[in-house]
Parts: sequence; structure tokens; C-alpha cells
Amino acid sequence: MFTFDQLAAFIAVAEELHFGRAAERLNMTQPPLSRQIQKLEKTVGTALLERNNRKVSLTHAGLVFLDEARRLMTLANRAPVTARRIASGSSGILRVGFTATSGFSILGPLLDAISTQIPDLAVELFEQVTGEQIQGLQSGQLDVGLARPPFNTDEFDSRLLYRERMLLAVPYGHPLANLGRPLQDADLRAEALIMYSPTQARYFYDLVVRTLPVQHGNVVYSVSQILTMVSLVAAKRGIAFVPEAAKKLGVEGVVFLPLARSYGQPVELHAIWIKNVTNPALKRLLQDFEFSTSGDQWQKDNDLSSDTSEKTIP
Repeated sequence: MFTFDQLAAFIAVAEELHFGRAAERLNMTQPPLSRQIQKLEKTVGTALLERNNRKVSLTHAGLVFLDEARRLMTLANRAPVTARRIASGSSGILRVGFTATSGFSILGPLLDAISTQIPDLAVELFEQVTGEQIQGLQSGQLDVGLARPPFNTDEFDSRLLYRERMLLAVPYGHPLANLGRPLQDADLRAEALIMYSPTQARYFYDLVVRTLPVQHGNVVYSVSQILTMVSLVAAKRGIAFVPEAAKKLGVEGVVFLPLARSYGQPVELHAIWIKNVTNPALKRLLQDFEFSTSGDQWQKDNDLSSDTSEKTIP
């Protein structure tokens, strides 16, 4: 295998087309320079230079090899700098898992903050439910997830990213939209309900049945994705409890209504990662970046729960 010293010798001769000037440029004498070129040509298996007493020129193979030699030398010179940047967390790859609704709320501002803090960091995104994110973190396929609780705090560290209230999604023109007040249990008893799957959307299912007025006999569909749920509401198949971020999905024909304050347990989104972080980029992010971007926004929103003038998506 050829050496980088041999590449440097060849590049100097190829650019100067003169052994004497190339040797002077490399601060060496001509005999060792000639030996470097000979060793390189032997390793490559073909002549790279044509030389006689009057001139030096490149063979066709030498012309092609010159481009490759320059590229290799550039990579060689860049490699230590790149390694130092990766070790310091200034560059590298951060693999982020995120839930669908976080893509409409916190993901954009979070990516903006990361690109400002660490501009040379490449971010790879994976849309996954929380269970899939946990598996990805455990297998090393993800570095950080934007996920819903609960998760094993013995295995994962976390920071709260966002808290938001739960709203009721109803079809445009639904009688509940005309009540002019936060909705109570009695308002919902006769309504067809689109509910979360207890297995594939366990966090939302548990949150709803624990804190909101669910009449299980009224459940007409169970789904795992909030976009599907809101789309069914728009199709007038029922009503649904959804996080406030669902208003940003852009589904037409849906009105989002506030619930009574007694149903005020917030929906939470956390950044989670495996303890004993090994990715330098994530280490730097955790040290330098304040991960909480919205925090207790829910509390301000919940204080406004008596305001029934929710924006509609006509």
C-alpha cells in the first residue's frame, strides 16, 4: 500500500513537472524524491510519470491518479479536524425519534434551536410512536426521542418539552359548538366517541379514561393515530378527545372545544435518552441547550379554559 508521503511526492512532481523544483518544495533532495515516486508506481502497478533529460509529463493514468491523490490528501488533512469536531460534539449525527403530533408542535422549534446551537450537526428524523422510540433507543438506532410517558426512569433520562391541554374535536356545525361554555360530563353522554387504542396508543388511552368523561358504550372506533381520529371527526363519525396540537393538523371541517377545568390533566411530551450517553453530539446538546422550550404553556392555556372561542378549521 502506498503512503501519504508518496502521494505528497507525486502531487508535487505532477504540479511542478520538474523533480528539482518538487524536491525544493518538499524540503528534500532529488534522489529520495525519485525513490518515493518509483515505490508509488510499483504499488499502483503502472507508470504515472514520463520523464527524460528534458521534461517530465503525466501519463494518462497519472492524470487520473492525480485527482484521486489530491482527494485522498484532502481527506487525510481533514480527518483529524473532523474527528476532533465529532469528539467535541460540534458535528456528527443525531438520530431523533418523534411522535406524529410533535411534528406539528415542538419538532420545528426544537430543530431550529439545534441548528443554531450546533450548525454542523446532521439530524436524522424517524416518525415513531413512543413504544417504537423506546425500542430504537435501547437498540442504539436512536439517540433521543420525543415521546410520551411513562418510561423506565432507571433506564432513561428525560426532560419535559411540552405540556398542553386536551380539547374536544367535533364536526363543524355540531350542537356542542353552540353551547358557549366549557363542556361538562353531561354534555357528552349521548355522543358517539372515537377513542384511542388501548394497546397502540396506550398513553392517550390511559390519560383519557383516567381524567375525562368517557362513556365506553358510546365508543364507535378505536384508532392509534391522532390524524386518523381528527379525520374521522371531520367525516362526522363521532367526537374525540385530542391534544391541542391537533389544531395544527389542518384537517377541514373540525371545531376544537375547551373542556371544563376539572378535566385539566395536561398532555406531556418529553425528550428521553438512554442514561450514560455515548454520542458526543447529544452530550453537548444536553450541556449547552436548554431542552425545555414550552414547559408549562399548559398552565396558561388551562387558565383560559373558560374561553370558548376556539379557532375553527373551516
